[in-house]
Amino acid sequence: MTDQPVFVLGRDLQALEPAAFENEEEFQELLARHPRVLDFGSLAEGQPLRLVLVAREMGVPTNAESGPAYWLDHLFVDADGVPTLVEVKRASDTRIRREVAGQMLDYAANGARYWPGALLQRSFEETCVADGRSMEEAYGELLLGDRSAEEFWSMVEERLAAGQMRLLFVADRIPLELRAIVEFLNRQMRQTDVYAVELTQYRGDGELRVLVPRIHGEVATAAKSPSGRRATQRATRADMDTVIRTRLASGTRSIATALLDHAAATGRLEGGTAKYPSMSVYYPVAGRQVPIWTLSLYDNPAKEELAFSLGSITHHLGLDGAAAFAESLPTVPELAKKLEVQREKGYKGWPSVSLSAIAAEPGAREGILATIQQLMDGQEASPDRLDRAVGPQAGRP
Repeated sequence: MTDQPVFVLGRDLQALEPAAFENEEEFQELLARHPRVLDFGSLAEGQPLRLVLVAREMGVPTNAESGPAYWLDHLFVDADGVPTLVEVKRASDTRIRREVAGQMLDYAANGARYWPGALLQRSFEETCVADGRSMEEAYGELLLGDRSAEEFWSMVEERLAAGQMRLLFVADRIPLELRAIVEFLNRQMRQTDVYAVELTQYRGDGELRVLVPRIHGEVATAAKSPSGRRATQRATRADMDTVIRTRLASGTRSIATALLDHAAATGRLEGGTAKYPSMSVYYPVAGRQVPIWTLSLYDNPAKEELAFSLGSITHHLGLDGAAAFAESLPTVPELAKKLEVQREKGYKGWPSVSLSAIAAEPGAREGILATIQQLMDGQEASPDRLDRAVGPQAGRP
């Protein structure tokens, strides 16, 4: 931090002197309320970058079964669905030199694995309520075109899983050691951009304050050539079939195949961009393409999961349409509990069920396909429609 004052010229010339932040809490609160001091760069379409706060003290678990093991200072997101992880330290904190880099990588690695879109959406909406912001205003900064909130957070989840994120170290003084680490990480990490932001505070008479951000790491980021960045690869049906054939047991294999076959015949498949194979399906409903489900074939640990996009169905078809769809799904205990929660929350989430749970319930596979067919037809399910949805051989091992 330089000792040179800055000057404000009004009626008189006023010198503002450099002033340290009183404590880390004050520093963090300032960033949460005024994220524009971190807005630099632009979105994919060239619009100015605007960060929106998802949560302060965002919990970071280290496995799927436990609660948070760490707490990230701030999690932001932009309208492109790119998450921005922010860790704040004052210059007086000795951890700013090296330890903070290890912390940040820990948060990024585990957040990419254990922050599902539904959790991020809930965290964001709880933050908005706590800050007194309406959902309409908050989402107005994030949702472009006809995208629903659930589709947006699904995109954020996919970007996280693919490592497409920003890591920001923010301090009132960035030491040379941290600058060197940031430059090194930026050269090595092709999907992730890393920056250090030195935020100098100047104080004048009364409440007058001036904040001057200085960005480190932009040179290394600019040096990442387009060819150097890994192109986003979407999963293909062949990718899905390979995992289904080599890893899934007979019962779950037939379910996954039946779902994908039905989607290929009557809807539109769209591959995911995460490191594990996944596919979402859009079906023609009421004259529009509506995302209905996503099949994810996770690895490490291996798990096959079907998630229903109730939030998107609500967005496109209204609450009654989503409720009718949910109530028509076959009874699978693992799914039924989650649907009950969704009923109470207005069908805004992504309730999921494992393929093994579906396989354990006779007729569940056929019931799911019949419910999808019913949604497309806009009529109640019948034996004829069930036969038409399943087909004579669909998905049979």
